[in-house]
Amino acid sequence: MATILDMLLPSSIMNKYVKMVMGLLLIAIILSPILKFLSTDFETLMEAAPDWDRGIEEKMENSIEMQKKEIQASQYAYILEETTAKLRESAEEELIGEYGLQIDKVEFSMDEKDFFFPENLKTITVYLKKQEEKAEAEAVALVKKIEINTKSPPSANEFTRDSRKIASFLAEKWGVEEELIEIVVEGGDK
Repeated sequence: MATILDMLLPSSIMNKYVKMVMGLLLIAIILSPILKFLSTDFETLMEAAPDWDRGIEEKMENSIEMQKKEIQASQYAYILEETTAKLRESAEEELIGEYGLQIDKVEFSMDEKDFFFPENLKTITVYLKKQEEKAEAEAVALVKKIEINTKSPPSANEFTRDSRKIASFLAEKWGVEEELIEIVVEGGDK
């Protein structure tokens, strides 16, 4: 801008003064942000600084809490997995010997608010299947032939008697109440 004015004005005595005024304007333009920063109230800035720290602290606390929950969930899953393996190991041989059934899987249903085991245990669902021979277990499973008999209803009494026996056997073996154990045999029968 100073150069443009210098070109427009004829060379005269005024030329020196125009350059000086333009230089002062440029200096004022350059110094105005610095002066604005220096004129702010530092006490106000210092009071606002802890607010930034509180936001950072809250984010940090939330992050720590989330990590804590993830760790507790993984520990809970590990505990259930180990418990399932020990329960299966303790009862499977006798189930195979007495009933010809083996444990397929064990599921626990609990109160989701607390993960304290076994205080909040609602039910233990035990999925059983018929014992497989070792050769059958290694071979590819064949599709079983399905027969639907519409002439006579299935006899549920025999199975419910066996499932009650199995439930009482498992309850005694595992040291829990019989009402907590639900038996499901291969094919969806309860």
